[in-house]
Amino acid sequence: MILRTLFTATLLGLALAHGGHDQQPIPADADWTVRHMSEEHHITNFDAGSFFNLHDYDGTNEWTMDDILKTYGLRHESTDHIPLFEKEKAAKKVIDLYDRDLSGTISFAEYTIGAAQGLTLPDFGWGPGHHGDDEYEYEIHHFEKSHGDDATEEELTHPEDIAHFRKHDMLEQQAERQEALDKMSIVEANIPMKFRRNG
Repeated sequence: MILRTLFTATLLGLALAHGGHDQQPIPADADWTVRHMSEEHHITNFDAGSFFNLHDYDGTNEWTMDDILKTYGLRHESTDHIPLFEKEKAAKKVIDLYDRDLSGTISFAEYTIGAAQGLTLPDFGWGPGHHGDDEYEYEIHHFEKSHGDDATEEELTHPEDIAHFRKHDMLEQQAERQEALDKMSIVEANIPMKFRRNG
């Protein structure tokens, strides 16, 4: 319960810092990049350079296959049903679209020049690209949409809230069990013979 209380306080702070519910609507025919920024980041005003930098996760000034997989949410558990070869094929398609020097990556210049020439990231039909951790995804896709900035813990009763906090409770219980095991002294009788010291 301590973790839940701390989490709730943190989440309320994040919601206040992240912005309100009055996000500008996006056109129905918006490309994948626009929908991704709106749904995953709650940003509707951006340029190609800021999009690139936001998704250059290790700050190398180039997108690797891993950066692209992460941007499309293909490292997130919600896409576990998609075979790895399909994910890698999609990332390779993105690289081939922008990679002018055939380096196998997309540089800042390659992406921004491509965007200026009208290239857009393809939509593979796998959703908006969840690439945040569980806390971020819960906040951005449920908490901000369903709860006000002044929500109390008692008001977090939607199925999404219950599932999210159940996971927190499970992780807290696992941590407590591990802590109890770590405090136990070693009982030699419980050690298989092959691992005992001879002597």
